[in-house]
Amino acid sequence: MEREISEEKLKKYFEITKQALEKLEIVVHEKSLLYSVAKDFLIMAKSYYSDAKYYYKKGDYVTAFAALNYAHGFIDAGVRLGVFKGEDNRLFAFG
Repeated sequence: MEREISEEKLKKYFEITKQALEKLEIVVHEKSLLYSVAKDFLIMAKSYYSDAKYYYKKGDYVTAFAALNYAHGFIDAGVRLGVFKGEDNRLFAFG
């Protein structure tokens, strides 16, 4: 059982989240009530991804990994809710 987050694992999850953000597509119409939800989820995912990079540069791998997980949580929640298109099961939990 691992008790620490390795740099290798952290880099792997940075790459997965980066690719997910690059592929992410809002699929609800701009006039839909869910459009604001999609925009908010996207902003949160990008913000947590940015936070993860900040903590990684500081050497705080635990907080960086936590922020990556929050980022990906918003991505996967948006896919599950149907506001994001996420068809790649390598990048999206519900793809």
